[in-house]
Amino acid sequence: MITILHSIRIFLYVVLFSQFLFARTVTVRKIPHEFNKPVYLMSMPESPDTLFIVEQKGVIQTTVYHRKISSPFLDIRDRVHQPLMPGDERGLLGAALHPNFRENGRIFLNYIDRNDSTIISEFWVDLTQFSVSANSEKKILSFKQPYSNHNGGQLAFDPDGNLLISVGDGGYAGDPHENGQNPNTLFGSILRINIDGNHPYEIPKDNPFTEIDSARNEIFIYGVRNAWRFSLDAENNDLYIADVGQSSWEEIHSLPWSTSFGANLGWNITEGTHCYPPGVECSQNNLDIPIFEYPNNANYMKTLIGWEQNDAQGCSVTGGYVYRGSKILNFVGHYFFGDYCTGKIWSFRAEEGVAVQFSEYTIEGLEEDLYLSSFGIDGNGELYILNHSGFVYKIVSIK
Repeated sequence: MITILHSIRIFLYVVLFSQFLFARTVTVRKIPHEFNKPVYLMSMPESPDTLFIVEQKGVIQTTVYHRKISSPFLDIRDRVHQPLMPGDERGLLGAALHPNFRENGRIFLNYIDRNDSTIISEFWVDLTQFSVSANSEKKILSFKQPYSNHNGGQLAFDPDGNLLISVGDGGYAGDPHENGQNPNTLFGSILRINIDGNHPYEIPKDNPFTEIDSARNEIFIYGVRNAWRFSLDAENNDLYIADVGQSSWEEIHSLPWSTSFGANLGWNITEGTHCYPPGVECSQNNLDIPIFEYPNNANYMKTLIGWEQNDAQGCSVTGGYVYRGSKILNFVGHYFFGDYCTGKIWSFRAEEGVAVQFSEYTIEGLEEDLYLSSFGIDGNGELYILNHSGFVYKIVSIK
């Protein structure tokens, strides 16, 4: 049953979305180059001049001082599923640079191959030539996807240097294979592996299921539907997970690093703070309740054909980052996120497990409809937004 506290939170969400007491304007500046379905952006620490833009078809492009390098940084289109239809969730989905990338040149990718399997692999960068050989690939982990959607995609390194991997519930509607609540499968989880030990990987000794025979030891967090994007706060390592909803609620979880080990995000017992499917009763004991949720009330197909849905909040949450840059000082510590379907951007600050100082933004400087595929962050902690239709923008001010 939903507790009184959960009911209060639901009331607060409704108030926030009906009032928007903190409406602001975010100004963006376009990088003057077009990309092919950009889905991710990353940079080396303290190197804001160099950006890596991940394209869904299997290419990573490089810009230096926002000028696009003519040759791709990496091209693996020969092995990556080629997304042809709008809304295809397969392809090259995520990437991460090793924490010691400047010394070892290791880069990690998360993609769906041409046999519809998830592949987590490593490539080696020649730092003298700043180029990557597609033949340097070493596969770390692979598994067949049962459906075409809910493939996760995010990669990130944790405070201990272990690799975190987002894996969706396997796809289709309602989690038909009950993967979300089954720790004996990799699906519906965030994995945590050590890629600095024996190949292909080792299990960190403090992973939450290492002593449980009936669970996959790689699992770090479970009860996940499709965490397309998650991130760690650069200051305190708090984990923010934006989990795409089924049909009613989009949700964001905020977990202090020390309490994230073994967290259960609730899917498919719950969708957001609500029992799933709607109308049933459920126990939410031992579930991590979202810090924020918003209604999934936009029509996905209308989004894909370009119909405006200004009165809707969204249908697919795009997680972002806690801002730790130096250009927009009033928003240091605020978590930015948005929605793919409506192109809306919001932020809040987490305070003792509660979302406060919520803001919705009007975007100034945007030159086309926004299909918000991802946020990005450069080496100085400044934020970018990626438009799946082909363009990248830097957030330059908020007022």
